Amino acid sequence: MSTITFNPLAIATGLARNRYLLGQLVKRDVLLRYRGAMFGVLWIFLSPLLMLAIFAFVFGHIFQARWPQQPQGLPFWLMLYAGLIVFNVFGETVARAPAAVRGYPSYVKKIIFPVDILPLVPLGAALVHAAFNFLILAAILAWTGHLTASLLLFPLLVVPVLLLGIGAAWFLAAWGVFIKDMTQIVPLFVQMLMFLSPVFYPASAVPPGLTFIYNANPIGTVIEATRATMIGQPVPWGAWSAALAFGAAAALFGHVFFQHSRDEFADAL
Repeated sequence: MSTITFNPLAIATGLARNRYLLGQLVKRDVLLRYRGAMFGVLWIFLSPLLMLAIFAFVFGHIFQARWPQQPQGLPFWLMLYAGLIVFNVFGETVARAPAAVRGYPSYVKKIIFPVDILPLVPLGAALVHAAFNFLILAAILAWTGHLTASLLLFPLLVVPVLLLGIGAAWFLAAWGVFIKDMTQIVPLFVQMLMFLSPVFYPASAVPPGLTFIYNANPIGTVIEATRATMIGQPVPWGAWSAALAFGAAAALFGHVFFQHSRDEFADAL
């Protein structure tokens, strides 16, 4: 029977112990995604560059949109791009989580294999893509003359979303073993959540009657915090700390649920 622990330090220690194995699985996952493509892993650069070019054309030249309190000369589409970097870390992780364990039945049936690292493989791949997206964002900000030292806070501010993604991945990966429909349902939920989060618009544009819902969304809080580093506004550390606490609780709950379901995985597969 699997041991269930409520100790965050013990969970983190177990993951750190298997960090090399996790790193190899993430590397394999990323390379397999681009294997056989003409440009191979160069798509890690090409995909965000093409997306950024589309944003620049649509929002910069067609709509000619501006962000509220946007500094003079800072492109509107960079605000959208920053929001997508944050959301895609969560969205890519969660969308692929239901198949994270089901896709490795031979690993699940090995008693000594640390199955709890499998749901973290999509997160690792999402972080690889986010890292390249962040470098491109920093390069464009430098090119437009808006790069500031506060952008260094960007990786730190994303931590609540990482914890929330980890918790959701463990929870959904466990459910995905028993309910195959989760692989179809969850991506639809992710798409809805993207439009319900301030990715393509600022939280200040939300009608007053819905503000409390958006304030309770930790992903939206992190998106707004990361944008604050771009436009020179104070980071809402109070709201960010609440999002961090929520993310930590979600990660702990997700791990407990995953460990509770672990003994039935082999029979279900």
